[in-house]
Amino acid sequence: MDTHLETKPDFTDPARRWQAVQTKDRAADGHFWYGVRTTGVYCRPHCPSRPTKFENVTFHASRDDAEAHGYRPCKRCRPDRDSIEQHQASVIAKACRLIEAAEETPSLEALASASAMSPFHFHRVFKSVTGVTPKQYAVAHRAKRVTAKLAEDATVTSAIYEGGFNSSSRFYEKSTGMLGMTPTAFKAGGKGEAISVSITACSLGLLLVAATEKGICSIQFGDSEAGLMAALKQRFPKAEISSGKPQFEALVARTVAYIERPQAGFSLPLDIRGTAFQQRVWQALQAIPLGETASYRQIADAIGQPAAVRAVAGACAANNIAVAIPCHRVVKSDGALSGYRWGVKRKAELLEREGAL
Repeated sequence: MDTHLETKPDFTDPARRWQAVQTKDRAADGHFWYGVRTTGVYCRPHCPSRPTKFENVTFHASRDDAEAHGYRPCKRCRPDRDSIEQHQASVIAKACRLIEAAEETPSLEALASASAMSPFHFHRVFKSVTGVTPKQYAVAHRAKRVTAKLAEDATVTSAIYEGGFNSSSRFYEKSTGMLGMTPTAFKAGGKGEAISVSITACSLGLLLVAATEKGICSIQFGDSEAGLMAALKQRFPKAEISSGKPQFEALVARTVAYIERPQAGFSLPLDIRGTAFQQRVWQALQAIPLGETASYRQIADAIGQPAAVRAVAGACAANNIAVAIPCHRVVKSDGALSGYRWGVKRKAELLEREGAL
């Protein structure tokens, strides 16, 4: 599953572009513009103007190209200006930079004022664009600072304060959710954690299954044992990693059985580690029925944040538990397969086994 997952359909095909114009698809905005010969104007795909005939339409990859062909901008959809979504994204990006550069987290009022919005409107737009609230974004950024400091061998206490937290208690309240483990365990690279691991062959290649006392923490496909183990050790550099006992091997066998015959169902315990937003996305993925798929936009809608499509794609890319958290069931808006961390061929095979292709 690639980190640059596509979250919008491909609008290079004329038929697909015409469909977007007919359905006034906002997802197509910015991908192309269309000119109308009978009126001499060019529009965004979602323009609310009265529909025209296909033979009167020309498609253009840019606003400059449309104007070079003699078209003038439509007065209804204003295609010569940035869309509201683009403007909001730009404003929120600047707000994010303010949060990241500040020693103390700016107040909601200060951020809203700098963005020329009311606090209520700014809060709503920020969450719509990023998928999190300004406060959650600030906490996550400070947690990132703490992570960097811990990696530099700073003490846990100094890392917490240098990361921007005013008190250690505030950080410890949410530390496990932000780091995936306690700060001390994170600094130790997972030291003290016992992880059982097994690498076995399945019809999709090599399969690594790893588990803590809580449950499966990693399911990975790969082409070499060395590569799979290196990735696990990079994630848990100081954990006690060992081959599993008979009880664990039975768990591995059940995992392989599910991959080979998904209709059997998967009911094994999982040790899921991620931010609150990531876990909400992963829960939504687990809710996709066997034999069905969903788009990134549909997942964003399912978690109640329809504008957080890119954030949803990022959460899918961060998934470390293949198949059990079925990110392979997420496809592009037009139904085509998007990238997959473990290879599109594996994704297609998994979906075919589940009856989704």
